[in-house]
Amino acid sequence: MPQTVAAPSPSATAAAAHPDSAQAQQTMRRLVTGAWLSQAIVVAAELGLADLLANEEWSIDELASACGAQTDALYRVLQALGCVGLFHETEGRNFRNTPLSETLRSDIPGSLRSLVRQMGIDPVWRAWGHMLYSVQTGQSAFHHLTGQTLFGYIGDHPEAAEIVDSAMLNLSEQEAPALVRAYDFSDARLIVDVGGGRGLLLAEILAAAPSARGILQELPHAAESARHLLGARGLAARAEVVTADALETVVPGADLYIMKHIVHDWDDERARRFLSNCAAAMRPDSKLLLAEMILAPPNEPHFSKLLDLHMLVNYPGGRERTLDDFRRLHHSAGLRATRILPTDGLLSLIESVRL
Repeated sequence: MPQTVAAPSPSATAAAAHPDSAQAQQTMRRLVTGAWLSQAIVVAAELGLADLLANEEWSIDELASACGAQTDALYRVLQALGCVGLFHETEGRNFRNTPLSETLRSDIPGSLRSLVRQMGIDPVWRAWGHMLYSVQTGQSAFHHLTGQTLFGYIGDHPEAAEIVDSAMLNLSEQEAPALVRAYDFSDARLIVDVGGGRGLLLAEILAAAPSARGILQELPHAAESARHLLGARGLAARAEVVTADALETVVPGADLYIMKHIVHDWDDERARRFLSNCAAAMRPDSKLLLAEMILAPPNEPHFSKLLDLHMLVNYPGGRERTLDDFRRLHHSAGLRATRILPTDGLLSLIESVRL
């Protein structure tokens, strides 16, 4: 009996006729399932797998027992992560770290483990599932789901606050050296870091400018951690921590003010208040440095464009800005941008003076 040969499907015929279309379909599948991969990385970070594999290979049974996971389920996660270079499987279902998974170790400078865990905080993860709400309304999906800002949420959830604070410290460990390399701080005698978190950036600046004194201005929840870090760096005699809300006032009379990753959290009105309060605190010869990402031109790939979506979904009014946006914002706050300094990281430094 003659065999019946099924006719090729229209999609298969189209793919064969248009190989570029087939490649685009494969790429789209990979892109749209990126959330699956993201959550697998969150799970690996939450379980501390890279820490367990820091010095030697472990079997899947040993890993599962140590991190409290079901063996087969954990193996399936690790084999998927192996597809993109996170962890490497050897004979006998053993695993070891790779350069990529090493970034998830919690004991290395600039660790990304807390940043990854931050992406897995329940309402942060759920907010991305409601991104359509943000696009249709221009409002934060996180606020829509929780009734709180992210800052308010972590204030009520200490475990989440610890993850976020640790992520910000690790981020500063990566960014601060690049900022110090990009700018000469040696002429400043008094430097105020506005919203300086745990104080790592100010510590790096004072190490590079040994004649300077520093003031870190922060909200009360971060002040004690900043005092501890500055003291541990031997800077207690040169650095002071002041608790104050920069939306209300900024410490006056410094030679140099710096704000890193502050204005991108806010809409133009509040961002202008930060800048206006700095302008009011500055002397005629003072300078202000903003350390922020600058949105790249259309069609040019840059992480700032993805970060801008994170701000849309998770921060009411938060956004990344173009260079023209920053110039307009400065002018409206009584400031004039004088220099734009790139760094060897993702941030740029925008230097300004009072009008």
